[in-house]
Amino acid sequence: MFSFLKFTFVILLVFTAACDISQANNSGIQQPQTTVPFRVQNFNYEVINTYPHDPAAFTQGLVYHQGFLYESTGLNGRSSLRRVELTTGQVLKNVAVDSIHFAEGLALFNNRLYQLTWQTQTAFVYDLDSFAPLKTFGYSGEGWGLTTNGQSLMMSNGSNQIRFLDPETFQIQRTISVTDNDRPVNMLNELEFIKGEIFANIWLADRIARIDPASGRVTGWINLAGLLSSEERNRADVLNGIAYDETGDRLFITGKLWPKLFQIKLVTRRDPVSR
Repeated sequence: MFSFLKFTFVILLVFTAACDISQANNSGIQQPQTTVPFRVQNFNYEVINTYPHDPAAFTQGLVYHQGFLYESTGLNGRSSLRRVELTTGQVLKNVAVDSIHFAEGLALFNNRLYQLTWQTQTAFVYDLDSFAPLKTFGYSGEGWGLTTNGQSLMMSNGSNQIRFLDPETFQIQRTISVTDNDRPVNMLNELEFIKGEIFANIWLADRIARIDPASGRVTGWINLAGLLSSEERNRADVLNGIAYDETGDRLFITGKLWPKLFQIKLVTRRDPVSR
């Protein structure tokens, strides 16, 4: 009899607990869930074409438009805005930036070129064809990379933050924090908006992050090690320069003081299967 009563009591406890859990779920109380890491894709590259690039150009921003490259170069006293012929690397138009400024990222919006500066908190706006100065904007903090999605400008400052800016006022519309599986990704530098994603150089690294502009989550990493030979690398600075030809679906990559500009194709890297 004692064993029967004990067994009955245990059954009642289990039934009561199950009812409590069901009521909690039905009441809208959120139950603990196991977090599954987001699978980030990894990419290598294939070089499709190689073009000459001015080895004296400290590339900070790069844009492709209708057959030409537009380039912002940095360093105090050497900063400039350029129109460059893709196939030859010849500088067709060059406007010097005042030596007090260290020019940074570059974006094209509505036939206007927007150029950032590093620490002088000034953005310059130029006419696309003539390079005539149109206006300036002020902003807080440092300026690093700049791109556009056709509606807003997107600006990096060396942290893991990307600001979305109104092109007419330069006012901040919103800000995203870039993370890789909840870990902040800092040193975001030159930016390019490609097929709905933000591509970002990571300063001092031979890789590019692919970023979801809605969430800030890194969706992929592009490994670009080995583009330059060891001899070329000794005379060059870091990878920095992404441009995209939307019409021809071409991706261009270069760096600061690099002698070459590369058209590359992304190749999905297949990680080894664990046994």
